[in-house]
Amino acid sequence: MTIKAPTLNIGGLGADPLTQRINEKQRKWKYKIAVLSGKGGVGKSTVAVNLAAALAKKGYFVGILDADIHGPNVAKMLGVDRADVLAERLEDGRFEMIPPMNDFLGQTTPIKVMSMGFMVPENQPIIWRGSLVTKAIKQLLGDVKWGELDFMIIDFPPGTGDQILTVTQSIHLDAAIIVTTPQEVALLDTGKAVNMMKKMEVPYIAVIENMSYLICPHCGNEIDLFGKGGGKKLAEKEGVDFLGEIPIDLKAREASDAGMPIVLYGDTVAAKAFVEIAEKLVKRLEEMKGGEKESPESE
Repeated sequence: MTIKAPTLNIGGLGADPLTQRINEKQRKWKYKIAVLSGKGGVGKSTVAVNLAAALAKKGYFVGILDADIHGPNVAKMLGVDRADVLAERLEDGRFEMIPPMNDFLGQTTPIKVMSMGFMVPENQPIIWRGSLVTKAIKQLLGDVKWGELDFMIIDFPPGTGDQILTVTQSIHLDAAIIVTTPQEVALLDTGKAVNMMKKMEVPYIAVIENMSYLICPHCGNEIDLFGKGGGKKLAEKEGVDFLGEIPIDLKAREASDAGMPIVLYGDTVAAKAFVEIAEKLVKRLEEMKGGEKESPESE
């Protein structure tokens, strides 16, 4: 994919074509959900991938965009990192990329995946300035054949910088899921992410606490490695929803390396937690939109 210099949107000359294409595409996505955190290392991509898999397992059509240009790993976690990205020539002469898909041997509806990781060799760093990064993200939104989706999930990079601003200004997010861990330093940064989403006027904001506790493999007791209850307290303090806790699961690393989300990998406490969070999220979003669509399982 060739990344050109950003197109300027000058008053009086109309919106640039890429922005128009993004607007056209997002009309076909029922719910647009951002997954982000104020800092790295909290398992944000793990949450995004398992949320996507839990929704697809229920029969929803899901797309996931890895917007972390410098550290993309969603494709690996969804088992499509070695897939070829094909392109389709359109009537106007442009090409649209076709996102690789995985249905995990029929366990889910096909999950569409797009990531900058498809475009560069595995060990090659992407050394770009901000303008090229934001342009690349917009191309991954507007120049990809996403089609009709129930859920478009966007996995943001850590922090509250340019890349997040680009997406939130390019599409109309329905929800922002903020991922944290219980310890104080993570909560400080998570609070910044919550307040950024408030400033961007995202309609629904919620917190998920990842790595909440470890279940001892020998005695079965819960061990609070990073403290306890911080995510829920943060949500209460900021006046946003709390969707739930995800424990540390020793099978999660195994599942990620195998390119299989933990919700599909085994019947574990973490898998059940992700499924419950996905169900709660769907319920909240449907309540906000008047419950216009029921789960495919109940149709």
